[in-house]
Amino acid sequence: MSRIGKLPIPVPAGVTVTIDDRNMVVVKGPKGTLQQQVNPDITIALEDGTLTLTRPSEAKPHKAMHGLYRALINNMVVGVTAGFEKALELVGTGYRAQAEGNKLTLNVGYSHPIVFEAPDGVSFQTPAPTQIIVRGIDKQVVGNLAADIRATRKPEPYLGKGVKYQGEQIRRKVGKAAK
Repeated sequence: MSRIGKLPIPVPAGVTVTIDDRNMVVVKGPKGTLQQQVNPDITIALEDGTLTLTRPSEAKPHKAMHGLYRALINNMVVGVTAGFEKALELVGTGYRAQAEGNKLTLNVGYSHPIVFEAPDGVSFQTPAPTQIIVRGIDKQVVGNLAADIRATRKPEPYLGKGVKYQGEQIRRKVGKAAK
């Protein structure tokens, strides 16, 4: 049994969910609109403020899709109400970030600055020169963009310099041992 798939999704006030005949789910809320195409095998029902998903059989692909689509739709509902954010930190001498409008400029030890454009529905914020906050309504887009920013200069294991997620523990290695 899929424990995640069986959970009902509460739809808060101010959020409208529409499901068409081709299983396209559209969620509209105060922060924006998201849509997801759901496999036709999965049945979606909306009754008195809760969404429930059911699968046709206990076959392994149906079980996997059941939990997957329930999680995706739940993330859509959370995204249009509260939104998602990822916080990153820059560690290293001279490493800094600057957000201007929908552009993020990183100086992370290369001979040139690295510039990121924010896709629609995503914004950058730099409360300090060594902190970056990526905010948006689509969890997947926010996570991918944060991973791309981190990939510009991954934290290295000897000094810990680089771009890391806030709260991420870097496994440190011991340097050369003196004789």
